[in-house]
Amino acid sequence: MALQSRLDWLPALRIYLGLSVISHLAWEILQLPLYTIWRTGTPREIAFAIAHCTAGDFIIASLALLAALLVVGDRAWPNERFMPVMIATLMIGIGYTAYSEWLNTASRKSWAYTELMPVVPWIGTGLSPLLQWLGVPAIGFSALRRCLNR
Repeated sequence: MALQSRLDWLPALRIYLGLSVISHLAWEILQLPLYTIWRTGTPREIAFAIAHCTAGDFIIASLALLAALLVVGDRAWPNERFMPVMIATLMIGIGYTAYSEWLNTASRKSWAYTELMPVVPWIGTGLSPLLQWLGVPAIGFSALRRCLNR
C-alpha cells in the first residue's frame, strides 16, 4: 500500500486560492465575448471589468471554501474530509453564481449577455459562469489531490 503524503491546511489554502485567482482571471478574459461589454466597452472599461470580476471571483472562492470548511471540514483538512469540503465548495460557488448572474442580468441589469452566451432556460443564467464555478474549483482541488497522492 502506497503511503499518502500529508498536506497542512495553510499550504493547501495557498495552492487552492493561488490557482483559483489565476484560473478565474483566465476564464474572465476568455468568456468576455459572451458579455455585451466586449462590444460596447472601452478598453479601460473592459480592463476594469476583468479586474473587478476576478477580484469578486477570488472573494467568492475564498468565502465558499471557508464556509465549506466551517460546515463540513475537519481540523486535519485537506487530509481528512476532502470530498465533503470539495462538494460543499462547488455547491456554494455554483449556487451563488446562479443567483448573482440572475440578479445582475435580470433584476439590476448591471450587465448583459450577447447572443453567443448559452443560457440555462429554467434559471436564466449563462452557462459559461456556471461552468466556471465547476471548472475552476476543480482545477484547485485536483492540484490538492495530486499533492496528497505524492
